[in-house]
Amino acid sequence: MSLRNAFSELFGLVPDLVTAAPGRVNLIGEHVDYNDGFVLPFAIDARTYCALRVREDSRVRIASKQAGGEIYETELAELKPLTGPNWARYILGVIWALEVKNGVEILIDSEVPSGAGLSSSAALECSVAIALNEIFTLNKSLPQLARLTQRAENEYVGVPCGIMDQSISLMGKSGHALLLDCRDLSTRQIRVDFANLGLKLLIIDTRAHHALVDGGYAERRSQCEAVAQTLGVKALRDVTIGELEIARMKLPEVNFKRARHVVTEIERVSLAVKALEADSFEEFGKLLNQSHISLRDDYNVSCAELDLTVDAALNCGALGSRMVGGGFGGSAIALIREGDAGKVASNIERAFQSAGFTTPRFFDSLPSDGAQVLN
Repeated sequence: MSLRNAFSELFGLVPDLVTAAPGRVNLIGEHVDYNDGFVLPFAIDARTYCALRVREDSRVRIASKQAGGEIYETELAELKPLTGPNWARYILGVIWALEVKNGVEILIDSEVPSGAGLSSSAALECSVAIALNEIFTLNKSLPQLARLTQRAENEYVGVPCGIMDQSISLMGKSGHALLLDCRDLSTRQIRVDFANLGLKLLIIDTRAHHALVDGGYAERRSQCEAVAQTLGVKALRDVTIGELEIARMKLPEVNFKRARHVVTEIERVSLAVKALEADSFEEFGKLLNQSHISLRDDYNVSCAELDLTVDAALNCGALGSRMVGGGFGGSAIALIREGDAGKVASNIERAFQSAGFTTPRFFDSLPSDGAQVLN
């Protein structure tokens, strides 16, 4: 059943419009967005869809196929941070952040796997934001919508995420990754042409549960902010590795390691852009490997399933591999030769079976367009 028909069946009337927003894969630049760094994500072709109808009162009625299709109802005046079921907060938070004055009915359906590190939350938020911006003629720019949806997740949902996921979900462009300056949201589209060079970016969902509301993410953000404060800078983006090494004795060792990941990861993003622009994919693969080691050893956000995935991919000839997303589970990526996809996937599956892990899921995606109004 189409989303429009499902909406009509649930709410009794047709929606005013349907929008879509994608999940994302971050090629490199992990855990640097909330440190004002640079990131290099691309939008994937898996999308979240939002059907919306404006009401004539102040009632908010929302439902999600992924949450069982039950309608959750509230009033605009009752929207307060951290209220409502967890799944509903991502929708309610966007309504709240955009200061919507009319009641709405919303039905959500998503292709982006939840908990896989592919930013299902930002896809949800941005599908709703694009719909509200269009239907109420709010005239918000894409960077403004990115800030507002980030605020919704930070304050209403209670996840202290950075700005990357919302930005790429809104601003993605087919065939390109987005070099995003997370301080001022300036962007540059970077051509990514894996296919024409016989390469493929394999995405491996380890199916290890990943949730950013359990404190590990917030703890690392706090550690980074503490280092920046000690060094007297706005954010770790303003620190060189030399300055960090000089200050090492002033810092708790764990905080030094967190900051070392961030500072070196920002430099890896710059090197990765140069490698992609030169079609130097072997060099790009080495940077992916370095990123994973840093995330594993300095930032401590990997897990056994992610490490096993990376090792199994590299053992089968992958040019590079790393975990993606917030960590503690979720997905990894592997840059492989197109003809090696079956071999690499089989090797990872065998490794998971030997370790007693749940069978992983595999898919790939070319860089896709960002959020859009469908009809």
